[in-house]
Amino acid sequence: MSTPAALVTGGATRLGRHFAESLADAGYDIALHVNRSRDEAEEVAEGIRAKGRDCELFSCDFLHDDVGRLIEQVTQRFPKLSVLLNSASAYTPAPLAETDLEMLETQFRVNLFTPLLLTRHFASAVDTGQVINIIDNKVAYHQYPYAAYLLSKKSLAEMTRMAALEFAPRIRVNGIAPGVVLPASQRTSDYIDWRIDGIPVKQQGEPDHLVQALHYLLNNDFVAGQILFVDGGESINVEGRHSENYPG
Repeated sequence: MSTPAALVTGGATRLGRHFAESLADAGYDIALHVNRSRDEAEEVAEGIRAKGRDCELFSCDFLHDDVGRLIEQVTQRFPKLSVLLNSASAYTPAPLAETDLEMLETQFRVNLFTPLLLTRHFASAVDTGQVINIIDNKVAYHQYPYAAYLLSKKSLAEMTRMAALEFAPRIRVNGIAPGVVLPASQRTSDYIDWRIDGIPVKQQGEPDHLVQALHYLLNNDFVAGQILFVDGGESINVEGRHSENYPG
């Protein structure tokens, strides 16, 4: 009961799984949020328990369920809850011209409203703690083919800064903006190579790069309200047009 605990949303798959496992390695018991990926979540939980840490699954549909109830359930099970990691995400690409209300509602509910409400209830339930929001390095751009998704993530970045001010000093709030780390399975090798060519350090990221960022934010108590871009410099690689690069 004295072990610190972390709630990881979307912790059954992809980056969420890496974050949950690394937090367990760091000595946290894990409250693993799950919606549809139940089998994957059970596998993650089994692995965390094998590390000697406690892990329990908590079901919540962020489109329909009360997320405040999720915090209640977690704190009842893990009274020493001290970390909220918002990793769950909804992603449907579409330009503004093809974005309808349902798409907006789905992506904003999962990517902004849920982290905001979870942060609110977390801050009410714990004495001290940390919130880390997983954002996206796309927030540095205006990529309209991902309109609803990107607008929701840009809003999450701003919410991160607002919450850092409102809940300090009890709660530190920060974000991580990953770059090319775990590309979608449908991405071709040619596409990945093309993306890497636009990254100043000329390499694809690994989940461990994000895990290192996570632990930096957890362990440095003088960092608050920051969005840590872990993308090899991709998000700053926008030189713009000027007289010296004019081809004419």
